Amino acid sequence: MKKQLLICMFSCLVLATSCKKKSKETDVIIDPPTPTNPASVETNPPNSSYSPAFVGQTRINAIRTTTPYGSSVLTSALTLPWGIAALTDGRFLVTEKAGTMRIVTSSGQVSAALTGVPAVNNSGQGGLLGLTVDPAFATNRMVYWSFSERGTDGNLLAVAKGRLSASETGLENVTVIYRATPAYSGVNQYGSRVIFDRTGNLLVSSGDRSDPGIRVQAQAVNSAIGKILRITTDGQAAPGNPSFSQAGARPELYSIGHRNQHGLAIHPITGDLWEGELGPRGGDEINLIRPGANYGWPVITYGIDYSGQPLGGAIQQQSGMEQPVYYWDPVVSPSGMTFYRGSRIPEWENNLFVAALSGTHIVRLTIANNRVIGEERLLVSEGQRFRDIIQGIDNALYAITDGGRLYRIDRQ
Repeated sequence: MKKQLLICMFSCLVLATSCKKKSKETDVIIDPPTPTNPASVETNPPNSSYSPAFVGQTRINAIRTTTPYGSSVLTSALTLPWGIAALTDGRFLVTEKAGTMRIVTSSGQVSAALTGVPAVNNSGQGGLLGLTVDPAFATNRMVYWSFSERGTDGNLLAVAKGRLSASETGLENVTVIYRATPAYSGVNQYGSRVIFDRTGNLLVSSGDRSDPGIRVQAQAVNSAIGKILRITTDGQAAPGNPSFSQAGARPELYSIGHRNQHGLAIHPITGDLWEGELGPRGGDEINLIRPGANYGWPVITYGIDYSGQPLGGAIQQQSGMEQPVYYWDPVVSPSGMTFYRGSRIPEWENNLFVAALSGTHIVRLTIANNRVIGEERLLVSEGQRFRDIIQGIDNALYAITDGGRLYRIDRQ
């Protein structure tokens, strides 16, 4: 026991020195992790025999929150909620997959469906998807959202905006500001989250649309499929977007080579964009997004096909393609995510919280020097498919689930 204690003390000292962080940000003892790391929260075998590109890229050691916290269900009356955004008065806007948007109070009262929302194609994985409110919402009352739209030549991801009426019964002057062309007949893997960056422009995740014939466009710079897009609030390419060397590159592209991105979040200290991406069987990713970078899908992946066969050339690394900061195998199906910016639970400060669908929990990741150094699974006993998570104006975390619940998570 004494020898083990000395080893743990030495490991903590090395970690704290290398990361140059406060101790509350490094509440984990790091051993060299492997795909079968016994100290990981993941105990199931991986789907593949692929090896990580660097130590800590997968199955990092488990951590545990020591500050007492609890959760409560504010309502169970939502129907397949997909996205949630905090209003300035403590209430929330929530999208429901079938095409309705509602206001939910901090006590869990759910409004009637708002009028003015365009029709959605909610077949498959489509529907009313991510949403955000304008940073100046208190004065302009503007809301932005993404949805799957049915057109004459197929389905596509669209982005719309509208003003919440004074009566709060509907959205006014609704306009579709962007369409992620080309359209496609399939009904899966649209993405999509919509958030504001620090310059007042919109970041939109556009999925690869799933099928082999279309997902290859994630690598094509003349397509909006499988991309992160950066646009103005009028839907134009945002100033300062990166340039891609290939001919015909769209000016709204921010990064390429993505699969099905359900999570976007801005780091509260660095301002960096982080992204969560669902893999196939294995290969769920957390990425640090750099403008102009290629994240590899479908050329490189840590997952395999649903059939159990390798994908593409079964390669995980290639020159010119970015590695995920972290990946899961088997999957947890990462969906909406947010960085914790409050101090009510000190050890959570600047941690990344990810809603997990098939994992039926909320992931907590501690990050130092752009590397994941610890993982925790929260609300496992609830057995819910967590779809999105945000921080409210009261600094508590709020999460919605496919089962229609809205949770509040905070210090006890």
